[in-house]
Amino acid sequence: MPTEFQERVYAVCRKVPKGKVTTYKAIADKLGTKAYRAVGTALACNPYAPKVPCHRIVNSDGSIGGFSGKGGVKGKIKMLRREGVEIKKNKVNTKKIIMKI
Repeated sequence: MPTEFQERVYAVCRKVPKGKVTTYKAIADKLGTKAYRAVGTALACNPYAPKVPCHRIVNSDGSIGGFSGKGGVKGKIKMLRREGVEIKKNKVNTKKIIMKI
């Protein structure tokens, strides 16, 4: 059963639209915390995928980051590309990153 913090992370993550991405840091900022890694840990345990689109969360520098879903990081890249997110050298086009959620 997800913790209250995890549920708050999932609620923010649900707001990221198809074809866009945001960062672990942006989610933490929205939650009023500096626990960026805890956001990543919550997403790694996401029991609601794909309704909670954790594949749309990347590192602040645009690099893909981890993914515990089907196919690992390659699966994450495949899902993002299907949604129209441009990825080159394992980084997303920074124009697709939403910093304020």
